[in-house]
Amino acid sequence: MSDTTIKQNSLHAWILAARPKTLSGAAVPVLIGLSLAYTDASAYGDDVFSWTAALLCMLFALVMQIDANFINDFFDYAKGNDDAETRLGPLRACTQGWVSTDAMKRAIAATTCLACVIGLPLVYYGGLEMILIGILCVVFCFLYTTHLSYLGLGDVLVLLFFGIVPVCITYYVQLHTVTFQVFTASVACGLVIDALLIVNNYRDRDNDRRDGKMTLVVHLGERATEYLYLGIGVTATLLGVVFWMNQHVLAFILPFIYLLLHIFTWLKMKRIHYGKQLNECLGETARNILIYGLTVSVGLLLL
Repeated sequence: MSDTTIKQNSLHAWILAARPKTLSGAAVPVLIGLSLAYTDASAYGDDVFSWTAALLCMLFALVMQIDANFINDFFDYAKGNDDAETRLGPLRACTQGWVSTDAMKRAIAATTCLACVIGLPLVYYGGLEMILIGILCVVFCFLYTTHLSYLGLGDVLVLLFFGIVPVCITYYVQLHTVTFQVFTASVACGLVIDALLIVNNYRDRDNDRRDGKMTLVVHLGERATEYLYLGIGVTATLLGVVFWMNQHVLAFILPFIYLLLHIFTWLKMKRIHYGKQLNECLGETARNILIYGLTVSVGLLLL
């Protein structure tokens, strides 16, 4: 099925394929890691924090997110799991014919290479271990869509690659260490961003079950998933007590704004329960993630 209102392989088509609304999920962990590093850098000297390294970390995260979106778009189409007739989520580029499969293959190769080029200079700031981190990011970017999401491991990967890895590594690149506060913040960040995957899979639960995609939602069932969505937001906010313990009281208090919005989205999710209207909850969850990142960062920087 093709949508002829959008010219194939046009700039508009590529913007849609890149899924700009998902970029907040890539930016927030880096933002939190940078805020933590900037706050702690004063203990090491005024010239320790590198804005060049900060920019490279952010660019790498954003390009990898676009790469992941392209990979997801292509392989879901190739596997036949992106049926335009039954799809409940936002429309996808390959399925709609907005982007040709050959063009998408080239785009995946280009964004993967670009991410590697952007990330390679981080070796200067963080050491040779950055090469291993980069390789893992690329490998699991492919494995998520092609294999691991079908085994119910998507939530684990979100916790790792949208929480622990980006927050801790962003901080490590700046200060060459990782503190308990940073690790706890990374777990909280991963939980917050996992809410996006949970509501996405909650919406698609019947289609995923039909396609043999055994997501966590399929394993747990609807009611347990609803309370899991609520629980991870509450847990992430309460983990912020680590900021209070380190004299960053606002970084603990301000994210309660996020929690209030998260609860409102949870109530809407329960009320809608099924169908395309759950995309409203998906959009609100993305907004909530951005608000979480901003409130934590502002709380850390306002000493």
